[in-house]
Amino acid sequence: MPHGVSADQLGIPLGTIVRVTRPGRAYVATDVAGNDVTDKLDSYAMKNAFRAGKAMVLKPTKNDGTRWELIPQIEYDKAVRGETVSTAEHLNISEDTELPEGFDSLDDLRSFIKDATKIKPRKLKIPEVAWRFAVRTALRGKNMLVVGPSGCGKTLLANALKVALGREDKFFYVNVGATQDPRSTLIGNTHFDSHSGTFVSLSYFAQAIQVPNALILLDEVSRGHPEAHNILMTVLDYTQRYLRVDEKADSQTIHVAKGVTFILTANIGSEYTATRTMDRALLDRCTMLEMQPLSKEDELENLRETFPNVEDKIVSAIAEIAAKTRNEIRSESPKIDTIVSTRMSEEMTDAINDGFSMAEAAEVYVYPFFSEAGGAESPRAFMRALVQQYLPTKFDGKASPNRGGDPNKANTRQTPW
Repeated sequence: MPHGVSADQLGIPLGTIVRVTRPGRAYVATDVAGNDVTDKLDSYAMKNAFRAGKAMVLKPTKNDGTRWELIPQIEYDKAVRGETVSTAEHLNISEDTELPEGFDSLDDLRSFIKDATKIKPRKLKIPEVAWRFAVRTALRGKNMLVVGPSGCGKTLLANALKVALGREDKFFYVNVGATQDPRSTLIGNTHFDSHSGTFVSLSYFAQAIQVPNALILLDEVSRGHPEAHNILMTVLDYTQRYLRVDEKADSQTIHVAKGVTFILTANIGSEYTATRTMDRALLDRCTMLEMQPLSKEDELENLRETFPNVEDKIVSAIAEIAAKTRNEIRSESPKIDTIVSTRMSEEMTDAINDGFSMAEAAEVYVYPFFSEAGGAESPRAFMRALVQQYLPTKFDGKASPNRGGDPNKANTRQTPW
């Protein structure tokens, strides 16, 4: 309807809140009393509201006309239940005015975030500023999307936060990538009882979002079903923060509790064939933190601390192999299509700690991840040649990196030991 039309001409009062649905091919607008008011709105406005997943409220204009303004869907739900409705002016989403639990002033919060490196686990090797941002995200109840290659520490970051902030009892893990039925995983299952009738048994996720100050890890989001992404839209939106049980106007609405933080992890890149393109609207609801593979120095320090009983020459060799794959993948014409991740390095060292040789550990934990396509020029051939340089030989400790090399040649490269 045109902006110049008054509320009297429309025949409905100012402040009327409507919800737009699409039961068939046409859009339908319904007010909180269940009345059909489709003829009071133009199709373009209804289309925008439906696609945005929002309700609309009738507002006055300066020339005594009216306009339909988009508002969070939750405001329609509140009006249906008779609760107080917030106006757009009262939706304070640009500033965090309330302090997190346990802080008496903004200065206390700032000081805690500044000194957050004191509570960072040594095993978590990320830049100081990245850790401080992660801590701030959890304290403020924000959404954080952690991206990076497999095995670089994305899940470790979430677990480090729960320990550092003392929220072990408020930590919930949901593997979004394993959801074959997103509605049952994220919302719940509908049951029928002969005495009470139809009811919904809420899922683990739906119960978790009702726990104040919870840390909820949504793992492998880039592998999730598109319907899972759609369900999460209203949950992650700071102006909505709710989960609707179904699409009925009077259906149960579950509100996200105060201080809940969602940590999403995703693999982004052509090597991850099971991943899906993530919707920009979903990305915009999160602060993105990009995790990088460890440097050779950090990898070595991590392996030494995790496996103190493994000889230093062995962990040095593994760290060197991992570092070379990470350098190779960034070259203009890489000969491999993936890297030796930190997880692979740890698994390899762990096997050696249990008595396997480095060659045996490489056969199980390294080579299967690299393709044989291409024969002598294949990624696996490259890796075999690389690992071979660091295997012990009969000239162990002498000037020969390869099995059968000549120890009398002065310019021969040295092994790590």
